[in-house]
Amino acid sequence: MDISFIFAALKKLPKEVYNMLIIDSKDCENIDKALKKYKKKFEKSKVLLQLRERQSFTKPSVRRRTQVLKAVYKQAIASGKIEA
Repeated sequence: MDISFIFAALKKLPKEVYNMLIIDSKDCENIDKALKKYKKKFEKSKVLLQLRERQSFTKPSVRRRTQVLKAVYKQAIASGKIEA
């Protein structure tokens, strides 16, 4: 089967359907190792962060303000004004 055919079929599906994690595991591989790989991949995909973000709407101005406040705080720690 041609790979381009698979990708063409996936493009027609909604994004939620094919947005899944695939873990390559060998037959002799321990299930704990495969689970560890899955957990790492899940954490890197930041799905949980997106879910928590979507639970409540935050205005763009509030989002920007929090980013600026965090940056000011980090800069104050780096300069030594605040001890962490």
